[in-house]
Amino acid sequence: MNKNQTHGAIKDIAGKVQEETGKLTGSKEQQAKGLQKQVAGKAEKMLGDAKEVVKDAVGKR
Repeated sequence: MNKNQTHGAIKDIAGKVQEETGKLTGSKEQQAKGLQKQVAGKAEKMLGDAKEVVKDAVGKR
């Protein structure tokens, strides 16, 4: 696992927690921020996944 994959997974989990906290407190703003953080986390994880694929492909040559 590379840095992007790790950071992305952490952001995704933090976003889920923030979204649920927003639901519990009735804060639409916190729910939206949580969703935004999840999207950013998933995007960063996908970037990390892509880097790993490239790294593996280059390493097999």
